[in-house]
Amino acid sequence: MVISEQQSSRQKAYEAFTRHLLAHALRPGQFVSQRELVELTRLPVGVVRELVSRLEAEGLVMTVPHRGMQIAYVGIDLIRDAFQYRAMIEREAVASYAATASDEEIARWRQAHEAILETCERGLGDQDPAAFLAEAQTTDFSFHTTIVDALGNAIISDAYRVNSLKLSLVRQERGRLTMALLPLAMQDHLAIIAALERRDAVGAAQAMATHVMRGRNRSLGIDGR
Repeated sequence: MVISEQQSSRQKAYEAFTRHLLAHALRPGQFVSQRELVELTRLPVGVVRELVSRLEAEGLVMTVPHRGMQIAYVGIDLIRDAFQYRAMIEREAVASYAATASDEEIARWRQAHEAILETCERGLGDQDPAAFLAEAQTTDFSFHTTIVDALGNAIISDAYRVNSLKLSLVRQERGRLTMALLPLAMQDHLAIIAALERRDAVGAAQAMATHVMRGRNRSLGIDGR
């Protein structure tokens, strides 16, 4: 029971940290003290110390003597490494997904993406652009994580999520989703979905690699698309 409570506290601390990271309350390169992490997570110092150890192991923070913990800095190496890792995982995952996903699930993905594109073409009207982009981002993230999780490999899924947190830092600094970029991302996804509908594992992997590399290039500022 005690062990279970300790694990629960550790997980709560980690979830609190990642929630603030995704909400942009913590910025890439920002310094944060242990006391601030205690206030952020609302958990005891001992739990926060364990949290810091985990975050350091995952490459999300580093301890700088006399300054505290620094959130991962977004530089060229982080961008290249994170996108290379993502491409490696998602190429294999989508090739597998082409064989295992049901027709109904693939059809739902097409419907969701086409609805977003239709709204982009029609115009938002009275809809809040920020809210619409947040919904579209949720669809985007869900599409990719569903494909990876379909492998049924907890080690890969957990590592993929850590890498996704690093990519969220990249997006904060270099490649935030905009109304101009959204249709391009959805069209890339629809190319992947078309290959899934054909049960074309090779085509799906190629379309995924193209999509991921476009994101990397935009983050590096070397691609106009």
